[in-house]
Amino acid sequence: MAKWTPKHEAPEPLEGPVVATITGGTILWFVLFLVQLPFYGWFDDHGHLWWVWTCLAGAGLGLIGIWYVRGRDAAIKRAAAAAAAPRDGSGDTPGATA
Repeated sequence: MAKWTPKHEAPEPLEGPVVATITGGTILWFVLFLVQLPFYGWFDDHGHLWWVWTCLAGAGLGLIGIWYVRGRDAAIKRAAAAAAAPRDGSGDTPGATA
């Protein structure tokens, strides 16, 4: 069997409102958990109790995701700011004349 080789380069990853997306998803999971709580007995009787705990797990993992993407977003902004800062190794101040 021949080894597969790509015929073109992969596209650049899309950047969007990642923090807002993860936050919205986390809120949605937690709201679904709260909506299901009044029906806890019904879920237990029908063997679907895992639905309730899945929503809580989604909300908990979403909190970890929010922490992660906020740190990632801050690191990207720091890297962009560092790349935009002038790096003049001469030690002269800009605009100074000799």
